[in-house]
Parts: sequence; structure tokens; C-alpha cells
Amino acid sequence: MCNTGWGAMSFGRPALAVLLFCVIVPLWAFAQEEECLLQFKASVTDPSNYLESWVSGGSLCQFTGVTCYHPNEPKVYTLKLPGAGLSGSFPKGLSQCKVLTALDLSGNNFDGPISSTLCKDVPNLVSLNLMNNKFSGPIPDGMKDCLFLNDLYLQFNQLSGSIPDTVGSLDRLRDLNVSHNRLSGLIPYGVSVKFNDSSLFSNNAGLCGAPLTSQCGSKSSKNTGLIIGIAIGAAVALLVAAGLLIWWFMMTRPLGHHSRGDETRWIRRIKAPRSIVVSMFEKPLVKIKLSDLMAATRNFSQSNIIAAGRTGTVYKGTLTDGSVMAIKRLQVTPHSDKQFKSEMETLGRLKHRNLVPLLGYCIAGQERLLVYKHMPNGSLQDHLQGSSKVEQYSESGDAEKGFSDVGAVPLEKLPAKKLDWETRLKIAIGIARGMAWLHHSCNPRVIHRNISPSSILLDEEFEPKISDFGLARLMNPVDTHVSTFVNGDLGDVGYVAPELVRTLVATVKGDVYSFGVVLLELITGRKAVDVADENFRGNLAEWIMFLTRTSNVAHAIDRSLLGADKDDELLQFVKIGASCVVPSPRDRPSMYEVFHMLRAIGEKYSFTDQNDEIPLAPGSADADEQGAVVS
Repeated sequence: MCNTGWGAMSFGRPALAVLLFCVIVPLWAFAQEEECLLQFKASVTDPSNYLESWVSGGSLCQFTGVTCYHPNEPKVYTLKLPGAGLSGSFPKGLSQCKVLTALDLSGNNFDGPISSTLCKDVPNLVSLNLMNNKFSGPIPDGMKDCLFLNDLYLQFNQLSGSIPDTVGSLDRLRDLNVSHNRLSGLIPYGVSVKFNDSSLFSNNAGLCGAPLTSQCGSKSSKNTGLIIGIAIGAAVALLVAAGLLIWWFMMTRPLGHHSRGDETRWIRRIKAPRSIVVSMFEKPLVKIKLSDLMAATRNFSQSNIIAAGRTGTVYKGTLTDGSVMAIKRLQVTPHSDKQFKSEMETLGRLKHRNLVPLLGYCIAGQERLLVYKHMPNGSLQDHLQGSSKVEQYSESGDAEKGFSDVGAVPLEKLPAKKLDWETRLKIAIGIARGMAWLHHSCNPRVIHRNISPSSILLDEEFEPKISDFGLARLMNPVDTHVSTFVNGDLGDVGYVAPELVRTLVATVKGDVYSFGVVLLELITGRKAVDVADENFRGNLAEWIMFLTRTSNVAHAIDRSLLGADKDDELLQFVKIGASCVVPSPRDRPSMYEVFHMLRAIGEKYSFTDQNDEIPLAPGSADADEQGAVVS
């Protein structure tokens, strides 16, 4: 932050340069934004003096129709002039409004073509409303450059030509209306699928194809044959894809999957539970038997279920000595007893202050049980989203999706704690420390594949513990890094890296992306999906990328955290989160780098010490894109 106070009586050239920078740059930015609006005003006809307040040297944020990002930061965020009586060709000067996100010129008398460079001039547009004017000519093909566009309203104009195919490729476009124009030709397939409402295209005499009832006439038998050929080819491709999907499902379906209604019957199928020993990694004074776990969980009663997820069901168990454990009944894995024991011995050796301790395991016929330390403060999800109750379970014992798999929701109703800034930072540093250790200290390295607030548990001191590490490979029938996690499920919605959806290859950079979303949830207080801001709709990572491009990333910070001289730390934190969710995996930092960036913020809080280093395993520093690891 620039400090323009004079301070000492004299200063050198470097100080003078900083002073000039602090004064000149904001003035230059202000002049740019002012020029945008003055050019706009000069290029339009305003018979009713609607833009009378738009004068040089005036307060931009007080101009009619203008909304600034912040009163003290005069940048035009939205420009809304509906029904202002303005006329003329498409306004000029908008390229100077660098962070403009919403433009509403509806209900005026503008004519002529829509600017073909509009989306290059204003690339961060989220909402564009040009309805009820006299715009003519084609819908610009340059609309493809409006990558963040959510709303496009062009109805009641005189637009002609066809609807560009590129409109259907706008991933974030949610609302479109081109009715009451002079458009013609076939509605592009991508547009018709996304907007299957005929009223959005009505009253265009030459427009045809779905969702309209009017069919496009065939120009030649050649075209007809081409269309038929494409249709047949598409049908064959769908059949082949369906066959491959069925084959893949049969190959990846866990053998002996728990059937509905067997949540109590499986207990009765186990013979002589008193003779089945629970293998504990730290030998207890008295051997623990399966019968002890049964007594601790009241025969794995539904009332003892504390969580359920894609890898199994978790029960809270209290032994006779008062110790509390979390016992997970796994979905039946395809591994033999020998393979399972080998995997357990490997996981049992993974000990770190930020991993949920795996205490032991048990094999009982086809059943596989894991014994973990119980975490009394539940999951991070409970405290971020205010969860304070256990979901209702059906007779089959299946729970609603979204819980963590290890002790995430205590049986007793746990009041969600409002996390202050120091606690959020402590949690973030702890998760980063644990993930960096899995990625860079383990050999072979461990990919988690499903980092989310539900997989982060909290102990008595709100120290975070990562759960479910190592279970992805355990639950897959094929021992490979090419994985869809469990039963075709890529992971929790909103946390899956975009490249994983395309390639199905899990990498450490995919974990970095998921962790980045968790960081963004911590700093914004928002959920990973369904962000509904004034001018944006999408998921949290997309919203942060949008704000980064518009230099408004500070807007994302949870307002309850601001103040108390913490703003610089908060901004650093959100920028670290943003760096983790960039679209390209190669541009994301490693978990080792992320840990050290967060550690630097937390130094003054004593969350780390000089011995808190991540030892690097051989080759871990130069293999961030590799996926073939234990997971």
C-alpha cells in the first residue's frame, strides 16, 4: 500500500520515484475511465440530457447509470442506461473501461450494427442487454471472445443473418434471447440444445430448426444425404459409446458390492468374531478383537453412523477403556487378503501431524474394516457450511452424499464454530503441510484425488487432519494412475481439476487445484459451486479467475475477516488460492511452494517453527506432472 505522507524532512530519488508512482498511476487510471465515459457521451445523441452529470472532472461514481467497484476506486464496474432516450450508432469509448462487467442499453433508439470488437474491447462482460433498440446487421461472430458472458439479450431489434455457431460455445452463457428480429437460417445445434425454448427465437421469419417447429427446407439431395449420414454416424457413435460405458462399468464395479438392506445382516454373517484379531500398528496392552469393535459400535448400529461416502460407512466406537475410535466399513475391494494387508501396511507407515492416524485394520470374510482415531471437531465442511446434524439414513444405511468418510459428523449435534482469520490460516497451513508431505516427502509420492472440506477433519485444537489418503487406489480394481476414483465418480463437484475430466489421469497438480478451491472457500466463506454474484454465475474457481482478470479479487474476501490490519494478509491468501486454480496445470504452484507461501503469512502467529520443513524425496521436485504414484 502506498503511503504518501512526507515523513522525514528529506528523501532520495528512490523515495521520490515511489511517491510519483503512487500519485501518477491512480490519476492515469482515473483519466482512462473518465475518457471512456466522455467518448461514450460524445458519440451518442442525448435529446433529454440524460447524461448531464457526465462532465470532465466530475465524480465518476456519481455519473448517472454508473456503478463503481468501490467509491474510493473510480473504475466503471457496470453501466446501465435503460430507457434513457439515447440514439445513434453503437457507442464508442468502451475499450477504456477496463473492468466493465455489465452493459445495459435496453429501451433506447440505437441503430446500425453492434460493434464487432465489443468483446475484445470489454473482455470481462458478464451481462449484455441491447434489447428494444434498432440494431441491424448480423450478430457479431466476435461474441466468442466474451468468455465470461452469462446473459445476452438481443430481442426486439432488426438483426439479420444467421446465429453464429460460436454463441453455443460460450460455456458460461445462461440466458439468451434473440426473438423479434430478422434472423434466418438453421439455429446452431449447440445453441438449440442449450436453450430449448422456442420463445427465445420466435418472430424471426427466416429462422428454423429446433426448438422452433418450422423445419429448414433442403437445398439439395446432397445436403439431405449429408444430414442423414451425419445422423446415422452419430447414432452409431452413441451405440459404441454406450457399449464401452457398459463394459467399463462392469470392469470397474467392485465385486461383492454391499446390497441394500444388508447393514445389519453382514454382522450376522461373520462367524466367531471373538477369534478375529484387529491388526493394530501400535500394539495395545490387550489385543483388540472384532467382538470389541462390535460392542463399541453396538453391533455397528445405524445410530452409531457418523459419516458415509464413496469409500464406505463410518461408525463411532467407544471401547471399554473409554477411548473413542472411528471405524470404517469399506465398500468391498477387489484386492485379495494378501494385497489388502500389503496396502494397509503401506498406509500404516504414513504418519504425519496433519494426517488422520490409521490405527489398524481387520479382515472378516469379505468385510474390510479400518480403525482411525476419532476427530472430535468434525470436518472443515461442518464449520464452513454450518452443518450441525447427522443426515437421516435409509434402511440400507446409505447416507446422503457429501459427508467426509472418517468421523466428519459427530453423533452429538456439533455447533458450527465461526472460524476467525487465525483459525482459517492455521487450518490452511496444516492442510498444505500435510499435502506437501504426501507429494514431496513420500517415495513414491501419494496423490489424494479427492481433497475437499469434507475430507479435512479437525482435532481438539482445530489442527487439520487429512483423511482418505491412499484409499483411491485401494478402491479401484486396476492398479494404475488412470482412475475415476471410485465407481466412476471423479470426486466432489467443484473440486475436480478441469484436466481430470478430459484425461482421467490423476496428477499432483490436480490435488493442487482441489486444495486451491478449499483455500478459496476459507477466504471467501462461499461454497465451491453455485456462486451467485451480482454480475456472475458459475463455480467458485471460475469466479475468482474472473475477479483476477478484472483486478477485483479483493471483492471475494469474506467481509467478516476485513479490518484489524489483516487486509494485506487476506489479499496474499486469496492470491495464493487463485494461483492454485488456474486452468493450466503447469501454471499452478507445487504443494511444496504453496506451503512455504502460506507459512510466510503465518510466521507471526507461530503456526510454524524452524523445524517445520518438508524433506524432499529424490526426484520429487521435478515430477509435478507425473501421475504414476501410490494413491
